[in-house]
Amino acid sequence: MNDDKLLVAQLKNKKTQEQAFRSLMSLYKERLYWHIRKIVYLHDDADDVLQNTFIKVFKNIHNFKEDSKLYSWMYRIATNEAITFINKKAAKQQVDLTELQLNTVNNLTNDLDYTGDEIQLKLQKAIVSLPHKQQLVFNMKYFDEMKYAEMSEILETSVGALKASYFHAVKKIEEFLKTH
Repeated sequence: MNDDKLLVAQLKNKKTQEQAFRSLMSLYKERLYWHIRKIVYLHDDADDVLQNTFIKVFKNIHNFKEDSKLYSWMYRIATNEAITFINKKAAKQQVDLTELQLNTVNNLTNDLDYTGDEIQLKLQKAIVSLPHKQQLVFNMKYFDEMKYAEMSEILETSVGALKASYFHAVKKIEEFLKTH
């Protein structure tokens, strides 16, 4: 039995669930945090979404069919939670998603947990100028170095479409960086 299958079995068993959940969190917390952070941008928001993600994983582990990797399933939950979070935040502020993201990136330097330099800030501005799906694909491929097959499983999109999205994202980012 591989580690994932064992961990899932322990998560589904009432006797081992608590310890297994602690193991799950220590295994995936950091990677999920940084994935979420690339969508919501701010540390406090990323922490909130990460907490929501783990709550959802805990509540829904019995529905996990194991037809994908545990991490892919959790990544999809984290992605959906982060998107839901920023959509709600945009609605609350009565702005569209692009405006919210742009405002957030423009104010990143005020976030005490942001350690990026001028170039990273410029790259973040280029990324938020992309359509949302291209942002996700670019972040997953460029920053997380994820393979297209894994991305396809998480985003439920064909490999060909993901390759096209990434290609277009890179072109748009290059253009943005040349003109700004």
